[in-house]
Amino acid sequence: MTQRAAHAADPAKTRGRLHPEAPSRSRSDFRRDCDRIIHAAAFRRLQYKTQVFVFHEGDHYRTRLTHTLEVAQIARALARSLALDEDLAEALALAHDLGHTPFGHAGERALDACLAAHGGFDHNAQTLRIVTAIERRYPGFDGLNLTWETLEGIVKHNGPLTDRAGQPRPPHAGVPAAILDYTRRQDLELWSHAGVEAQVAAIADDIAYDAHDIDDGLRAELFAVEDLAAIPLMAEILAETHRRFPGLDPARLVHQLVRRLINRMIEDVVAESARRLAALAPRSADDVRAARGPVAGFSPAMAEADRAIKDFLFPRMYRHARVMRVMTAAEGVVRDLFGHFLGRPADLPAEWTQGLDRADEAARARRVADFIAGMTDRFALGEHARLFDSTPDLG
Repeated sequence: MTQRAAHAADPAKTRGRLHPEAPSRSRSDFRRDCDRIIHAAAFRRLQYKTQVFVFHEGDHYRTRLTHTLEVAQIARALARSLALDEDLAEALALAHDLGHTPFGHAGERALDACLAAHGGFDHNAQTLRIVTAIERRYPGFDGLNLTWETLEGIVKHNGPLTDRAGQPRPPHAGVPAAILDYTRRQDLELWSHAGVEAQVAAIADDIAYDAHDIDDGLRAELFAVEDLAAIPLMAEILAETHRRFPGLDPARLVHQLVRRLINRMIEDVVAESARRLAALAPRSADDVRAARGPVAGFSPAMAEADRAIKDFLFPRMYRHARVMRVMTAAEGVVRDLFGHFLGRPADLPAEWTQGLDRADEAARARRVADFIAGMTDRFALGEHARLFDSTPDLG
């Protein structure tokens, strides 16, 4: 086993859980976090939540669950190469999308608009709500009672949220109320960077997105393999693959392109992160948190390649007319459900109505949003069909 780096998180020195618990005899605290996330109801529901394509468009496309598993694999690979705590990196990868709504970003946009007068909707803040309040599995507390390090990584998925004075830090216009409320109970130090494990989980998310969206876009015939030559890195990988495996059939060719892209990006992150860490010479995880910038990331050249891939995918996939038609209809489904349940809260399941009669308007709206955000695509469509005369066909 590789010796843990001095700046890696050490489960034996965790800052602990909000609700103290006896340690496990067989698992580290970070491994325990992984297991709690895997067994959470919110994790299971990721199987039927949209990544880009709605679940019934085909069994071969990624869902939130398969995306999450791919992120976890890449995060573990990065953590292993950098002598970090693999369990913590995996826990953060497994949790990072728990707060996503049905229908992906379309559902999030719809709920954000519905909650405009009540603080909006942010999937990262929703993840925190799920693991600290919404999941109800244990007799002594709500949520999963995860370690401080896991909660910190969830909240700072994209870096610090505030400066030391508590003012929102760009690009954040403000800090979601759910995060501020929780931080009053357990200070997550919103002004600092997260530990290295959280940083590699975040970059693993980018790598997985780039690779599997190219794969899914090709499968959906939104663009062709030859079109990828417009991206310098992909043109290089394509030429290299053709040289090594001339005449390769299309399915194998696509797999080679995707796996080589992932390998290139992982190797780049390992080399660049090792360079930054050597320059910083941190002696603890707290030294990493106090650094002026992230210590894990792409090199400048790979960051440019990452932007080129996203620039390629944006018009050809995320804003493709076929995808936009489905997502526009999906936003309407979410808005309809929100309006119905807010106006008729008695139609919510019994466990969601407890205390709702005493709640103010903002609390009622948030409860409805919590219910809808937890829906899978197919459950949302089923509820819409039950409550409305006409439900759009998202196929």
